[in-house]
Amino acid sequence: MPKGLFILGTGNYDKIYSPEQQQTIHERVDIYAPPMTADEAAADRSVLHDADVIFSGWGGPKLDVDFLNAAPHLKAVFYGAGSIRGLVTDTFWERNIQITSAAAANAVPVAEFTFAQIILGLKRGWHHALHIKHTGQWMRPDPIAGTYDSVVGLISLGLIGQRVADLLKLLHVKVIAYDPFVSAETAAQLNVELVSLDAVFEQADLVSLHTPWLPETVGMITGAHFAAMKPNTTFINTARGAVIREDEMIAVLQQRPDLYAVLDVTYPEPPASDSPLFTLPNVILTPHIAGCVGTECWRMGAYMVEELERYLRGEALRSGITRAQSARMA
Repeated sequence: MPKGLFILGTGNYDKIYSPEQQQTIHERVDIYAPPMTADEAAADRSVLHDADVIFSGWGGPKLDVDFLNAAPHLKAVFYGAGSIRGLVTDTFWERNIQITSAAAANAVPVAEFTFAQIILGLKRGWHHALHIKHTGQWMRPDPIAGTYDSVVGLISLGLIGQRVADLLKLLHVKVIAYDPFVSAETAAQLNVELVSLDAVFEQADLVSLHTPWLPETVGMITGAHFAAMKPNTTFINTARGAVIREDEMIAVLQQRPDLYAVLDVTYPEPPASDSPLFTLPNVILTPHIAGCVGTECWRMGAYMVEELERYLRGEALRSGITRAQSARMA
């Protein structure tokens, strides 16, 4: 039986791993110390010496040279959360340690949230609900695209974008997408037409952003893109705020009250207290709730239990991440 540890942020042990999942892991792995934080592990590196596997999540440890030297037997890391960017280092990749994450599990609620907002956006639900609330007047609908024969634009077709595309098959809509890394074959399977980034904004009745936050994607979406949008369209961001030039977006939204922006993420997050995002009538802000919340987090733990079973059977990890793949993840 391999020896293992739980190392993750305060409160995240019970948040990510349900009681049943904790029991299963304890039955499969000799967990020889109580769950600990990254700071606690750093304060006493000796606890790492016997670990073959580590279970982690939000607030996990930096897998740098000091950590890895203290854990000479480490063979696998099960990260019960999304991006591993904050954990891995060059030294980690050089040690050929396996790592898997629950990014696919976190993609599920993000796609569900996005799908709900797409329907609401195509019906201009936020626009009409807020107008009625603020004016007390039962307004007659402005032009509404609706969910039949309208055009939905997706920016990036990673784990989340592909899930959204699959959900959109339930609607009678045309889906266009920009992703220079997706093949024509994958796009065809998703029933998606690949177009340029400019074309997404120019043609879609609603645009949804799913691009990871990478050095090359910072500021990728500009004010010109928003200015090119069709009248009465909605923009949704459940990805990362830094991908957008927010000052340029705000300037266009101030000039184009017909546009709506539904933003679950911003940069910085939260926005500065004097940001127009708080007061613009055509901006909907939610506090980064698209990803796993509540018992949704246990789905991430379930994915890690499944990966543990594969690991113990000597099978390839379904969500295993390579160095090259990590470079493309947020």
